[in-house]
Amino acid sequence: MNTGTKQIILAEPRGFCAGVDRAIEIVERALAKFGAPIYVRHEIVHNTYVVNDLKAKGAIFIEDLDEVPAGATLVFSAHGVSKAVQDEARRRGFDIFDATCPLVSKVHMEVAKLAREGYEFIMIGHKGHPEVEGTMGQLDHGIHLVEDVDDVQHVQPSQTERLALVTQTTLSVDDAAEISAAVRRRFPAIREPKQQDICYATQNRQDAVKLMTRQVDVVIVVGSPTSSNSNRLAELARKLGVPAFMVDSAEELDPEWLVGRKRVGLTAGASAPELLVQQVIERIRSLGAGVALQRMEGVQETMKFPLPKGLKL
Repeated sequence: MNTGTKQIILAEPRGFCAGVDRAIEIVERALAKFGAPIYVRHEIVHNTYVVNDLKAKGAIFIEDLDEVPAGATLVFSAHGVSKAVQDEARRRGFDIFDATCPLVSKVHMEVAKLAREGYEFIMIGHKGHPEVEGTMGQLDHGIHLVEDVDDVQHVQPSQTERLALVTQTTLSVDDAAEISAAVRRRFPAIREPKQQDICYATQNRQDAVKLMTRQVDVVIVVGSPTSSNSNRLAELARKLGVPAFMVDSAEELDPEWLVGRKRVGLTAGASAPELLVQQVIERIRSLGAGVALQRMEGVQETMKFPLPKGLKL
């Protein structure tokens, strides 16, 4: 089948961010230093390939700490965990390595600091997402979730003199800005983050998609269905009027998506490895004659986060 595709435009930046790199390295180093099995609470990052690769190396992914035997090594996922989970893990005496993204940890520390000063919080995020559960779980009360502009009208903090705003780090930048504006209209005195909570990698990948949609006929996002930031990339492209599809692997790419579309935009969520991107490129090329590859210019990311102590090999 020849789809007629002539060009793949590759987004820059795409794929792994510093927080994902760090989280995967923590599990791999723990396996190398302490041996299998290493227990990981929740998927270390939301990517099927990464999780299956680490399972093959000896990582065991769990949701309930009851599944972890006494004396085991436990890693918290990049999304962060609640205070209750942290306290229970310490109480049980596990050897703990925290792979929470430092940008998420920054939000946790801000929440703890302001709570001590008497603040309540409004959090913008997706109900049930592990990062949201982890951040809201830093407190046992006084933090209220809003998922959209409509929710803002119904939230009922117990007081409005000391209110602070926090957000899930992997949201759509534009959606978060719209909801933040609605929060400010209702609570003009609300304290906003010193720096926007949306992470640099999420922002950069969304900015790249905005540029890319002006040049392409369809967008393919490499990412797992559970990945919030990957879903936001596909949503953004559609919002800008370009058809967009998510694939967890090259095998999921449907040739019909490409028929008659000469320029294909390709990007990847922050938890998707470059290997998968290259496999998608090969598949697209196998479906078209003489498909050229063009790399966009974009932000060069140099961020690197230190590993926890105790993991030097």
